[in-house]
Amino acid sequence: MIRYAEVDEKLGSLLREFGPKRRAYHTQLPFWRLQNDGVWEIPEAYVVSQTPSGDARKSDLDVYGVSGGFTEEIARQLQDDSALALRIAQGMLDAHFPPSIHEDILQAVEIKLPLAGVGRVKRDSVFLENVLKAYEYRCAVCGFDVRLRHQPVALEAAHIKWKQAGGPTEETNGLALCVLHQRLFDRGAFTLSKQLQVMVSDEANGSAGFQEWLMRYHGETVGFPQRKSYCPDGAYISWHVKEVFQGEFREL
Repeated sequence: MIRYAEVDEKLGSLLREFGPKRRAYHTQLPFWRLQNDGVWEIPEAYVVSQTPSGDARKSDLDVYGVSGGFTEEIARQLQDDSALALRIAQGMLDAHFPPSIHEDILQAVEIKLPLAGVGRVKRDSVFLENVLKAYEYRCAVCGFDVRLRHQPVALEAAHIKWKQAGGPTEETNGLALCVLHQRLFDRGAFTLSKQLQVMVSDEANGSAGFQEWLMRYHGETVGFPQRKSYCPDGAYISWHVKEVFQGEFREL
């Protein structure tokens, strides 16, 4: 069992770092709602008053030092199979986050997975080829187009609306980005405006590389695909701004 007070601050930090931008982050919700999945139990649940929606009141979790943990059956399975927790962690990453930020999340929660994780999402080669072709095999932000012989190197097809969130694998939901700009985009360091301008977050900062890789493109229009019909769809951009982008737009 683990007390809610022990996870409150850490969970809040993770939600702010990797979750969608919100006015407030309610860490009591996942702690309490895990009971609904049948893998979590809170023995002292009876002392906690609930909101009209059935959620716990955070103040009660704190005051009564409420603890929660896996059910006895789940705990036994985790103890008997040392690799089960790692497979679950990999499955959760694959189901909810793009591969470009998996390592950042793992480092934040201090988990190390094998390089060949079980259940790892396979790269969509058709989407990759279609998007790179649409942008003529160069990064839409910086124009990076290095090839080794005839093969593009360090160039990826980024989903604007993540595939894990139901984003389609079509050109209007894709951007050809070098691996650095893909990672910055997936972490929410920059997004796009409705006019397809690069908009850098006011929470992004740094010295070496910050001006060269982010601020020099702030306000600049991304490279357009070879067909107008391939241009990023405004609905997917709006999703990225709301669910991935961190902070507010810097001034132009």
